Amino acid sequence: MNYFFDTYAIIELIKGNPKYEFVKDQTIVTGVMNVAEVYYALLLENSKDIVDTIIKKCNFHFIIVSPEIAIESAVLRYKYKKSELSYIDCVGYILSLHNHLIFLTGDKGFQNLDNVTFVPK
Repeated sequence: MNYFFDTYAIIELIKGNPKYEFVKDQTIVTGVMNVAEVYYALLLENSKDIVDTIIKKCNFHFIIVSPEIAIESAVLRYKYKKSELSYIDCVGYILSLHNHLIFLTGDKGFQNLDNVTFVPK
């Protein structure tokens, strides 16, 4: 199964969370902004040199966001505004749909949507 990894999934995979063991050998398909969030989260606990080393070890494949994807993501976020979904996660979810990938997340706001593998925190 191929997945689109949201930020939380990437961080948990890097931390070695056993709940993400099932995807440990997969290419991390994600968006550039997800990596920005991962990088920031790692910087909160590590030096820049350590974070650079961690990121270099990751096997990333990036999917580009088109204007149409951005707009569709904004509509999704608006539709589920009570769930307080992040814009970056909405972009990831829409990218997963358009690229026939399963959206991998720990965000409860996506738990009941189609095309999601929800791994509880």
